[in-house]
Amino acid sequence: MQEVVDKVMQTYGLMKTMSGEELEEAREVLLDFLSKRPGTDEHTAAVDSLTFLRNLKT
Repeated sequence: MQEVVDKVMQTYGLMKTMSGEELEEAREVLLDFLSKRPGTDEHTAAVDSLTFLRNLKT
């Protein structure tokens, strides 16, 4: 799942200008989100993760 998180964060970083600290905070929130979705396949996890991050109030 770490590979999914890395890809999602890389893509999200291209979509939104954020500081390193903000990206690290988003990564932590994302890891918490994914921990509540065990057994999700990688493709679904990536799509759901990007949707989740885009909908965060930042």
